[in-house]
Amino acid sequence: MALTLAFDVYGTLIDTSGVTLALQQHVGDGAGAFARLWREKQLEYSFRRGLMQRYEPFTVCTQNALDYACAFFAIELIDADKARLMAAYRILPAFAEVADGLRVLQAAGHRMYAFSNGHPHDVENLLQHANIHNQFIDVISVHEVQSFKPDPAVYEHFLQRTGTKHNEAWLVSSNPFDVIGAINVGMQAAWVKRSPDALFDPWGMQPTVTVSGLTELPAVLTA
Repeated sequence: MALTLAFDVYGTLIDTSGVTLALQQHVGDGAGAFARLWREKQLEYSFRRGLMQRYEPFTVCTQNALDYACAFFAIELIDADKARLMAAYRILPAFAEVADGLRVLQAAGHRMYAFSNGHPHDVENLLQHANIHNQFIDVISVHEVQSFKPDPAVYEHFLQRTGTKHNEAWLVSSNPFDVIGAINVGMQAAWVKRSPDALFDPWGMQPTVTVSGLTELPAVLTA
């Protein structure tokens, strides 16, 4: 049976740690830690903006998080260097198995959408750079709601845009907060556990299925 699939982008399809290489010339061996903090604060700032109803595009959250990481690690970067790092965030790579997994799912007839905190233009550029944009019917962004995941309004917007009933739609995400957000509104959700050390939040809500990569999805979705 064909399903409606909502694919999270950052951290699920696209590897946010891909910015580490661009960071190395500025922070050397600390690039990995810097990239992790940058990502953590990026998400934190989106949560806070959603709660405060003070929406700004995800790019603003990313820029603010970069500024925070620089201050935390006491690294002074000129504006041109920050601009280059922000540009690197717009050409992040896809995870290795993503293209193959998406092709199989598309061939199975599933209705596939990119569903992201990112601005539609930024997401489209990322998908094109990773050469996976043709796998999706459309990009659906929180920008259209002026809030961020896991606000229930964001998931309801996805369902309205795609004309899908709650229990017939699947979110595919590596982010536990996103999986919980989808389950909270009655969607089904696949958690992409990209690291064996990844932990799922103990909120009494569990993913419908757990996979280690997208190539495992076709089998579990038809089980």
